Amino acid sequence: MAFKLDGKPLAVDVPFTSGDINYPANWLRLSTADEKKDIGITEVADDPVYDSRFYWGDGTARELDDKTETVDGVEYKTLGVKSVLKAQEKVTAAGLLARYDWYVVRKAEKSTAIPTAITTYRDGVRTACDTREKEIDACSDTAALVTLYSSKEDGTPNMTQYPIL
Repeated sequence: MAFKLDGKPLAVDVPFTSGDINYPANWLRLSTADEKKDIGITEVADDPVYDSRFYWGDGTARELDDKTETVDGVEYKTLGVKSVLKAQEKVTAAGLLARYDWYVVRKAEKSTAIPTAITTYRDGVRTACDTREKEIDACSDTAALVTLYSSKEDGTPNMTQYPIL
């Protein structure tokens, strides 16, 4: 919660003056609602914070799908949320695979077998990435994407998880 005095915001943990009285930095934390009210301090709700992956700063949902428009004969493509999220999934998968790329190089150079656990893990990463992209595509609106990227009440994720080696 935020506080205002005479219509001006009051910062928590910052000293302030009202009338002829100087109040210490911790006064807002230690005072009761009645004590605040007595000197004219009002409590106002904090501005909502929106997840910038899905919403603009004012809470308006971002476009889900790509948008192409032509301006003065030049075609411009703006990526939608789904394309951005799928690109991020590809980057994540590439990072997970990169740690074990040396096995593939060693196999190509020296014909040394790649351990089964590594091959299974790498296949799992690719499968998880593909599944996650399909889960993103299956979302019909912003609310569905927000749900996909959040967790259930018991803390388990709604989205397919990458394997762990």
